[in-house]
Amino acid sequence: MKLASIKGGRDGQLIVVSRDLKTATYVSEIAPTLQAALDTWSETAPKLRAVFDALVAGTHVDAFKLSMDELTAPLPRAYQYLDGACYVCHIRRNREARGDSLPGDILDAPLIYQGISHGFGAWNDPIQGQKTEDFIDFEAEIAAITTDVSRGVSADAATEHIALFCLLQDTSLRRIIPPELKRSFGFLTGKPESYLGPIAVTPDELGGLWDGKMVHGKMKVTLRGKQICDIETGIDSPFHYGQAISHVAQTRNFVAGTVLGLGTVSNEAADEDWSIGCACIGEYRALEMIKTGVASLAFMQPGDWVRIELLDYDGNSVMGAIDQIVAE
Repeated sequence: MKLASIKGGRDGQLIVVSRDLKTATYVSEIAPTLQAALDTWSETAPKLRAVFDALVAGTHVDAFKLSMDELTAPLPRAYQYLDGACYVCHIRRNREARGDSLPGDILDAPLIYQGISHGFGAWNDPIQGQKTEDFIDFEAEIAAITTDVSRGVSADAATEHIALFCLLQDTSLRRIIPPELKRSFGFLTGKPESYLGPIAVTPDELGGLWDGKMVHGKMKVTLRGKQICDIETGIDSPFHYGQAISHVAQTRNFVAGTVLGLGTVSNEAADEDWSIGCACIGEYRALEMIKTGVASLAFMQPGDWVRIELLDYDGNSVMGAIDQIVAE
């Protein structure tokens, strides 16, 4: 099924959305917000699915025409936001471009940091409040939204706790990040607010795009009207969602409503096929440096526009799109 949140209040108002994204309905009698639904997911999910099935069949009496502009992030405030760097070629290129090599333990455990969870932006909110001299960048990702997860969960069992998937745009300030990392205490000011795509989908709604470990499909990114990314999302990460969840859960429980991304999607084949591109400016510039010795793709400026979308293999949008400009 497909879920979304209408703008209003800090946490939005939960709606169920039809498969074709044309109609929707309020479900406040089941759960007023997505967080409320996740808190009792085993009870609310079947009820929400019954509403979804009625929408798909065209038999729901309270359906209304969906306006994407009315949607906020599916989960505007999350109890926890975890983001990784699990596509190793993304890390390799960035390091190679500046003359560094991968750490020897890169395959021992996923790289994951804890980001801002208290205010995810909507799919069409502008990137604002950032200085151009800090090198504003986007990162195109797919995030899982979990139910409650117990400490010590295995990687195989962890995927059973994924309730939903949605798009994620993890804003990065490339000038600030390197010196922060050199201090050996991780990201902080280099990672401002992130943004979620408009539609959250259950794993079963993905059909064959979900193999129980990774979400497959073609991530398309358009920057300033030019496509710079055409990436297969389900390959080239040595760690899947279950392994990422299990890694963090070694020492802590997850509360329902945790958002977890595997990091900027990336493909090894881009080394040989330039058309595949990269899902962030920083990696694209690194690839330019490796290939030509010159990084020419500029970081984002006021008025610049980026669109991020996951398509199935027939070219259909899977979770809506993130479509943003950088504010003046």
